[in-house]
Amino acid sequence: MSAINGNSTSNYSVSGLSLTGSTVTSTPTGSTMTQSDFLQLLTTQLQDQDPTQPMDNSQMAAELAQFATLSTTQDIDTNLQTLSSNVSSGMQSSQVLGAANLVGKQVLVPSTTLDYSGSAATGGVNVTTAGDVVLTIKDSNGNTVNSIDLGSQQVGLTPFSWNGTDSSGNTVANGTYTISANSGGSSTALTTYASGSVTGVGYGGSSTGTYLQVAGVGGVPLSQVAQIN
Repeated sequence: MSAINGNSTSNYSVSGLSLTGSTVTSTPTGSTMTQSDFLQLLTTQLQDQDPTQPMDNSQMAAELAQFATLSTTQDIDTNLQTLSSNVSSGMQSSQVLGAANLVGKQVLVPSTTLDYSGSAATGGVNVTTAGDVVLTIKDSNGNTVNSIDLGSQQVGLTPFSWNGTDSSGNTVANGTYTISANSGGSSTALTTYASGSVTGVGYGGSSTGTYLQVAGVGGVPLSQVAQIN
């Protein structure tokens, strides 16, 4: 817009828009002018302009059109962010509801412990190197209770079952035992899994996502379930 005759002028910018006007009684707050700030400056200039040198109507119209475009773009961005948030929330709810169908079913999930309560405890070993696989079971004191030779296995998920006996064939007490496995004589531990019943489903936030509450194991992200029985 044109300068105000007889007054000192200052240039104001609204995301690429310029407005030349006289000093106003208040200054915009923040680093970016709002629509309210812009209209205040425009009103001040209209009040203080020289009647013999009115502003250029075409320039004024162009600046108002640019500002309207900017306002529309900001509204679109806000609406897209709201839509994205609603879609994300809807997907989370849908995933939780879908996982609810797993309640009561047996799943195989990563675990370094095995819960024994009088009946055979089952699980699996993720074999990464073909060879003889050995499962080691220890008590809460770190003492080896039993070592089960699962025989020669190929790469993949190998299931196992432990009947709750020690290396002498005696039945152990009910409780939680630590498990580990290796294959081919390697000292590198393999990932072990435990089988348990799904007792509940929940959502643990963006970092965890949908999780299952598995008996004898605890909360496990849905993405880590290796098998559903």
